[in-house]
Amino acid sequence: MPAVTYQLLQRDPATRARLGRVQTPHGCFDTPAFMPVGTQGTIKGVLPDHVAATGSQCILANTYHLMLRPGEKVVADLGDLHRFMAWPGPILTDSGGFQVFSLADLNKINDDGVTFRSHIDGASIHLTPARSMQVQNDLGADIIMAFDECPPADAPLEYHLTAVERTLRWARVCIEAHARPDRQALFGIVQGGTDQALRERCAAELIRMDFPGYAIGGLAVGEGFEAMKSVLGFVTPLLPADKPRYLMGVGYPRDIISAVREGVDMFDCVLPTRNGRNAYAFTASGPIRLRNAQYQRDTGPIEAGCDCYACQHFTRGAIRHYFFASEMLGPVLVSVHNIRFYQRFMADIRRAIAGGVFDDFCRNDPRCSLGPTETQLKGQPP
Repeated sequence: MPAVTYQLLQRDPATRARLGRVQTPHGCFDTPAFMPVGTQGTIKGVLPDHVAATGSQCILANTYHLMLRPGEKVVADLGDLHRFMAWPGPILTDSGGFQVFSLADLNKINDDGVTFRSHIDGASIHLTPARSMQVQNDLGADIIMAFDECPPADAPLEYHLTAVERTLRWARVCIEAHARPDRQALFGIVQGGTDQALRERCAAELIRMDFPGYAIGGLAVGEGFEAMKSVLGFVTPLLPADKPRYLMGVGYPRDIISAVREGVDMFDCVLPTRNGRNAYAFTASGPIRLRNAQYQRDTGPIEAGCDCYACQHFTRGAIRHYFFASEMLGPVLVSVHNIRFYQRFMADIRRAIAGGVFDDFCRNDPRCSLGPTETQLKGQPP
């Protein structure tokens, strides 16, 4: 039996959306699911029991950062990621590939792997598919990711072709190097940019390798919303219906709802906590920037009707004060609210699919149209 299994519970009659459940060695989670990101082995600033109280069932940690500090062997000696993060439920780790290409001072890439300089101390590090597997095996997450190459959206077609070839070659190495298939499910990652032929080739080859689950990578990297929708509409139906489908690093509610319509099951993104630390709160009627002067004496919660800890106990005015006073509580409270906003959204999506009214939900719920603001589209902070 694979370490992770997917149970399809219901399909939406009007779209490809589906309701399901993923079973892991550390419990199950309902899909469509949103996973908060704990880059350094913690959901930044939020206690694990507060994360659980938001309705989060599965969380994510970052292989690249934990490999560099404190090191995967240290995490293993401390009882693996579940003990390290004080999170008894399911955990997913990425392969480290995206961070290598987006953050590191990249020195050399070839068919063997990547050599880069650590952003912490400048040390030269060689990361291969086999090394990524060893690190993730030591970290002990329930779901681990194959090492892949993720080019930027504006890379030439030749680069995307090379990246697909490497991704497929590295996927085979990852399967061979994976030491704990009975306890950790290895997902393959479909690359190919916006080119349908490359995406189809990559998906077909990965499916032949028979992974327990499949991820769609290389989106939300600058290709634009319409291009992302086009890729999802083409790729997702190619993936096996009896296995979980994971869209990596996405995103805003409108991105999630578009992917759910095509049959995607799993999502992760740093937006709830990163934006929370910048006093940017998600609400159904649009974002609230709590540093604005209009909230100085506002006695209302961040969002009326929200049942999160922040909205139940604090006013907008108090939270605004915490940010200006550089008190840690401000970022913590808005992060808690934002995670709960996402989890309420996912729970409502699941209810709509279960009730056969998902298409109506997409048309009528204002959250389904929430995307980046014009300021964010221009690359400025929220």
